[in-house]
Order: sequence, then C-alpha cells, then structure tokens
Amino acid sequence: MQRHTGFTLIELMVTVAIIAILAAVALPSYTAYITRSKLAEATSNLLAMRTKMEQYYQDNRSYVGACVAGTVAALPTGLKYFTMTCPTLTDGPPAAYTVRADGQGSDLAGLTLTIDQTNTRRTVSVPAGWTMPATNCWVSKKTGDC
Repeated sequence: MQRHTGFTLIELMVTVAIIAILAAVALPSYTAYITRSKLAEATSNLLAMRTKMEQYYQDNRSYVGACVAGTVAALPTGLKYFTMTCPTLTDGPPAAYTVRADGQGSDLAGLTLTIDQTNTRRTVSVPAGWTMPATNCWVSKKTGDC
C-alpha cells in the first residue's frame, strides 16, 4: 500500500490562523511607525526654516519679505506629506515670525505644527483620534507623546 504525504486541512487552517493573528498584531504597529516617519519631514523642514529665518533677519533686520522664492528663507517645495506656510512675519518691535506645517493625506490631515522666533515648538492641532500634547512640543505619536 502506498503512503500519502502532505498536510491535512486542519494543519493548514491552524497555520493560516497563526499568520492572521501575527498580521493583526503587526499591522497597527507598522502603520504607526510609518506615520511617525512622515512627521520627520515636517520637523526637519521647520528646523531648517528656523535657521533660514534667522539668517534672513541678520541680513534684513526684519522678517517681513521672508518665505518667498528667491530669498535665503524660501519655503521648501516638493514636500510629500506637509505644506509649509509663514502666517506671521513682522518687523517689530519685537520682530516675529511663525512657520507652519500642515499635514496632507488621510493619516495626517488636521495636524499642524509651528515654530517661532523664540524656538517655541507647538502642536496647534491634531488629526481625529489623536491626543493633544500637554506641553509646547511637536507631537510624535497618536497618544500625544512628544
């Protein structure tokens, strides 16, 4: 008599169930990791803009006129996940600026981060389901951690 080798239906179903459980645990963690990596685009560009704004101020003794193309403090273009703006530019006294990053896309819509002339880093708003941080900082996780 010939012996058949292979897997039974029960063995295959157990394997599929184990893979489904592992995927259910790993997928939310992976999604949160991807979202945190997207936040790096905003924070790095906000910090770069702070340096550029200070350089512009040293050259012009005013923040008015910064953030436009052709200046040392031109807003970055071609960002994938954020839109950068300069809603506040004054020459004082005291001279002040605010650079703002607004999230784009379904996972970052509603997220707004800012930096100003005093290097105050604020999370102005967060997407639905996120928690606002308790202090002035840039949120890095849905739980409101900075």
